[in-house]
Amino acid sequence: MSQANSRSAIEPVTVLPVDEHNQTLVSYVHPADWVNPKATGTYDLVVIGAGTAGLVVAAGAAGLGIGLKVALIEKHLMGGDCLNVGCVPSKCIIRSSRVVGELWEAKAFGVQVPDVIEVDFPAVMERMRRLRAGISHHDSAQRFQKIGIDVFLGQGRFSSSSTVEVGGQTLRFKKAVIATGARAVHPALKGIEDVGFLTNETVFSLTERPQRLAVIGGGPIGCELAQAFRRLGCEVVLFHRGNHLLNKEDAEAADIVQKTFIREGIRLVLGCQMERVEKPALVRQFTLSAMAIWNR
Repeated sequence: MSQANSRSAIEPVTVLPVDEHNQTLVSYVHPADWVNPKATGTYDLVVIGAGTAGLVVAAGAAGLGIGLKVALIEKHLMGGDCLNVGCVPSKCIIRSSRVVGELWEAKAFGVQVPDVIEVDFPAVMERMRRLRAGISHHDSAQRFQKIGIDVFLGQGRFSSSSTVEVGGQTLRFKKAVIATGARAVHPALKGIEDVGFLTNETVFSLTERPQRLAVIGGGPIGCELAQAFRRLGCEVVLFHRGNHLLNKEDAEAADIVQKTFIREGIRLVLGCQMERVEKPALVRQFTLSAMAIWNR
């Protein structure tokens, strides 16, 4: 579909920190100079949301070889949580933290290492941004356009049972898939807005290591990030309303994780119901993370 004429300005997206890696990322998954195609005729399928599910559905429909007309709508970053604020950045950080964990255990294998292991936290985060940017072309607007999909950047809104509005245009469709995913929950804790907190949408923008990190939620995501940041040099306290970490998972596996956390110096506060967050001037303070609120 030709992009000769601009029909509406693409709202720019900024990913912090603004460095060469994040600029590369944005140039693929939300390019500022993108021009939405002109919507003509009726689409066989409109997909709203270009995260993992939306991309797979759109590409699958376009690749059936039967000439389906497909549109894909994304208001933020193509690739969704997985590329931008989930699987890819978290696993990059976990890989760096795993090196630290292996060094902690090195003496058991006859390998002598210094008692103090230095972690360059800014370099860990820079590596993550570099690797994320390096694979972002796979989820790019340009790539999906090349495989025959009309890519619209902007917020989609249903205007009837067979039409959706985006970027000042009306797209008519036969079928629609809503693949908009979810957003991080902001905890309803008194005082938390004043103290400030991180979610999965902001934690990967860190460039300096937090001295202390409180993680709310002992589910899979909370656990993996608590351990990763502990190994990268943070003091970590993990708050969990269950009486055991990963209480919805296999009990024996969860017990191994809990014992490992204690051994690695993560402070566990179990069976708790958090009510408020305070910031007394003379009390040690924690940067709160809501990365896994009730993700059990």
